[in-house]
Amino acid sequence: MITQQIPHAATISALRTRIRSWRDDRLTVGFVPTMGALHDGHLSLVRLAKAQCDRVVASIFVNPKQFAPGEDLDAYPRTLMDDAEKLTSARCDLIYLPTPDIMYPDGFSATVALEGPALGLETDIRPHFFDGVATVVAKLFNQVRPDMAFFGEKDYQQLLVIRQLVKDLDFPIDILAGATGRDRDGLALSSRNAYLTADERARAGQLNIILKEFAKTLETGTDRETAEAQALKACQDVFDSIDYIEARCAHTLAVLAPGPITGPTRILAAVRLGSTRLIDNMAANPPL
Repeated sequence: MITQQIPHAATISALRTRIRSWRDDRLTVGFVPTMGALHDGHLSLVRLAKAQCDRVVASIFVNPKQFAPGEDLDAYPRTLMDDAEKLTSARCDLIYLPTPDIMYPDGFSATVALEGPALGLETDIRPHFFDGVATVVAKLFNQVRPDMAFFGEKDYQQLLVIRQLVKDLDFPIDILAGATGRDRDGLALSSRNAYLTADERARAGQLNIILKEFAKTLETGTDRETAEAQALKACQDVFDSIDYIEARCAHTLAVLAPGPITGPTRILAAVRLGSTRLIDNMAANPPL
């Protein structure tokens, strides 16, 4: 349990009571949903929310619906005390701690499923994933009812899925993106980085280098197919396996036509080192 000195709510009614008091004072509410095991990438979103809103709620909930059988639900790091202290230091105003029985009570049967940016890439490997994400985020949005919600660009496909969710279901919420937090060698910050062995961690930073080279190659006018093949080969030389490394339309994640890129592009990658899966992305723009 976290200490009483840290503001938190464990039920929907307690959450709404606190938020109602803010609304009575005409304060705006920002929301940062997380699965805990917080790092500076998460905290940067809290800081961004604090700059944009009068009050900030962060949730911590390890969502079972986005884990398939055999994935790391049971092993996913849970560091509640440390997370709560970090959120307090980042001046978060309320920590929401729903339990699985609150989020998915007996008889729960709804699923939110999207197409568009949810198709391909992650769903080629984890077909259940975005249904689980969209369902839990829709519930959290209904529970918190924020004015703004904040997501990191590190999970770029997820960011576009959430924006599509808000558009399609008419949530009156502005979705703001925070830049990807990175370690000194460029590795994107992730709770799962804690799984890496020392040797794997030494290799992991190469993903950022490969993505930068991929973007540079595209921006010089090289055909997308050639640039992708070069990046794939570079990944195969470093990582144990590659789920994907592709250039897609930055706005929709649609598959690009052959040839040089002609509009804003996003490179997305998912690779594996041992039991750890790393994802990252990078922007690329067509040559002037």
